[in-house]
Amino acid sequence: MELQSIIILAVFAGVILAIAINAVDMALAAMLGVSTLIIFGIFAQQDVLNAVRAAGGPLSLLFGGMVVARTLEPTGIFDNIGTRFLLATKGSGKRFLLGIVVLVSVLCAFLPNATTVILLAPIIIRISKALDVDFVGPMVLTAILSNSAGLLTLIGDPATFLVGSSIGLTFVQYLQKVSLGGLLTILVLIPLMPVALKDVWDVQRSLPADLRPKPLARPVMAVFSLLVLIAMIILFMVGEQLPTHIVPPAVAIIGATLALLVIYGTKIEPIDKALKDIDWKTLLFLLCMFCLVEAFTKTGVIQGMSLKFYAWFGVELLLVGIMVLLVVGLGSSLLANIPLVAAMIIMLKGYFVAAQLVPEEALGPAFTGWPASSLPVFVAMMFAGTLGGNATLIGASANIVSVGICAANGKPVTFARFMRYGVPVTACQLAVSAAYVTALFFWMGR
Repeated sequence: MELQSIIILAVFAGVILAIAINAVDMALAAMLGVSTLIIFGIFAQQDVLNAVRAAGGPLSLLFGGMVVARTLEPTGIFDNIGTRFLLATKGSGKRFLLGIVVLVSVLCAFLPNATTVILLAPIIIRISKALDVDFVGPMVLTAILSNSAGLLTLIGDPATFLVGSSIGLTFVQYLQKVSLGGLLTILVLIPLMPVALKDVWDVQRSLPADLRPKPLARPVMAVFSLLVLIAMIILFMVGEQLPTHIVPPAVAIIGATLALLVIYGTKIEPIDKALKDIDWKTLLFLLCMFCLVEAFTKTGVIQGMSLKFYAWFGVELLLVGIMVLLVVGLGSSLLANIPLVAAMIIMLKGYFVAAQLVPEEALGPAFTGWPASSLPVFVAMMFAGTLGGNATLIGASANIVSVGICAANGKPVTFARFMRYGVPVTACQLAVSAAYVTALFFWMGR
């Protein structure tokens, strides 16, 4: 192997190891990795531009969700909803966890997964404290659920959006052919919760008799902020069908702009204070991970996999789909899934070109003439990239956001602790995904 490739792989492995053993802060570890590659002259200006281009969409989705959530915070709506949710649990940990499943599933059908975690975190932490349970388990569950529920629609997860948009899959087509699989990956979590979260599931507390929702602190601001959120949801669903073709990342930027306009118009606080509270560390970490994956592609490993897949499996697309599920699922547990999926899309398209199932033009972004038999393979990529990220705290943006929120509230989550929740869940979900991909393959026809 060339010296350059050895350095890239060594740096990449060093970053993952530093995060896994909690040697340094994960954002700093990623920055050190990128800086090392720059110093060695491996990561050039064009590589930076390529990484920024690939990261732009997912980071825009995250940024927009963070700004909208921050706008809602001073309205008191989180306390109000939290109290209503607490009353609905009747002091039962079982009801609490099942309620999280419902809330996350509904929100993630229309909002990016990390945005859902940001919106629900204040509510979940408040209820956990009221029930006198550790909020880390419910917060990890929320992240895992948000990743899983992100498969319900095309816009629910950045990784899913990357794959779907790369093959020209529309919102409605996704609902018809993929959403059922996403629902199954959520349902498989329910029988696991009494085991994985037994300390919360078995809890039964007495709630105060005088517990009542507090009125909103700023009802006018709450109304305008909710209108911004509703507008975002509507544009997520129909924006691409408009003449101006507003894609989800652009919708997120529009939503962030309107949310900041609400803050400016209500004069509740300065805009710079709201922007200061954005989780810039998470955004920086993800950008650095995109840079590392961009460097990783220079080793030729990903490009070489295109030819190897064809040499190993020929045109047996079902076997290719299952292998994609396993390989990308494992990779997404060690890498931030968004940049990994962006790189693996190139590999998968290269396989179809090598197999002569599509012309070479398919490597370009505008190609949409994919044969029906290719869909299950791309669906396997969606499931692997989204669900594989459930295994570790760095595997998905929602995980990183969730862990960051826990740390900010005095409960740091180690790599090993997250894995105790994530690995068994991921194994079960990937098994269900393999069954769904197989069924979809025979449904679409060989």
